[in-house]
Amino acid sequence: MAAHLNRARPNRMARVTDRRSYARRRLLAGTLGLSLLGGFGALRYGGRFTARAGDATKPGSAQPQVGLAADDNSAAVDDPATRRLTLKHAATHYNNAYEFGWDKTDPHRRSGKFKLEPWAVTFDGLCRRPGTFGVDDLMGMPFSHLEERIYDFRCVEAWSMVIPYNGRPLRDLIEAVEPMTSARYVAFTSVLRPDEMPGQASPFSSLDWPYVEALTIEEAVHPLTFATFGVYGDRSLPQNGMPLRITVPWKYGFKSAKFIVRITFTEQRPAATWHLETPSEYGWYSNVYPSISHPRWSQATERRIWGDGKIERIPSRPYNGYAEQVAHLYPGSKQQYR
Repeated sequence: MAAHLNRARPNRMARVTDRRSYARRRLLAGTLGLSLLGGFGALRYGGRFTARAGDATKPGSAQPQVGLAADDNSAAVDDPATRRLTLKHAATHYNNAYEFGWDKTDPHRRSGKFKLEPWAVTFDGLCRRPGTFGVDDLMGMPFSHLEERIYDFRCVEAWSMVIPYNGRPLRDLIEAVEPMTSARYVAFTSVLRPDEMPGQASPFSSLDWPYVEALTIEEAVHPLTFATFGVYGDRSLPQNGMPLRITVPWKYGFKSAKFIVRITFTEQRPAATWHLETPSEYGWYSNVYPSISHPRWSQATERRIWGDGKIERIPSRPYNGYAEQVAHLYPGSKQQYR
């Protein structure tokens, strides 16, 4: 397995080296279970790798093409002055993580006992190189050297944020364990620790713990799907799903599984927690379709939360604005992919 991933791969996400210039491609290198490869530029908050809603990704391309310049193969850099982020305080104090409770403030208030380390993730099912790996091995490099991607986040409850995520493409991890050709789906199982996660121990919770979410294999290896180890350059935030979550920006937020301890490759479609709980309200795919209402509210608009009490009502966009990159995954009626 180590030899399989011991290769530096080109990454087309842009890095700022000067406010007035374009950055060239950077090597996203790393290994699972091996010593680190060199050549990483430090991540800086003045210069972000940015995957914006609406940026073009060609079907079948190796990586997202972000802000592609018309006369160059390098990527145009998002100007931090024009890419507004939700304030970190808002994004870390207003969360859904029912493992800690049902109120939006519970994940921040009630996660103090949660142990972020040690942390290991087991890969199993239909893959040729199953195993259990520490989270640092999965990162493959120091946390400060991971990519930062700015994604629009859309909750099924019709609120949204703009958040910088730190991580690497999920496909890097998936390719390392070599899924079999019969693997059609990927299931993500979250940790079960009712002594540290009071929501799991609550007699009022109707969810069947541990939490399980799932994607098709095509969704899981899509260039935008992100193995996330931190947000805002901070990896010590259990309320945001750390130490490992996935981020799938074109779907409602509950599809981006948190606290992951197991990744399983299957031939049959796995059950997913919210879909199992209330299938009429939470579809298995749960792509963002503004024209398909939730049974209890419209999805046509969303409340964009910026922080410091600033909330803006904006129109929702198909696939959360990433339609150009992902719509080809869902031919036919949208209803069958809700």
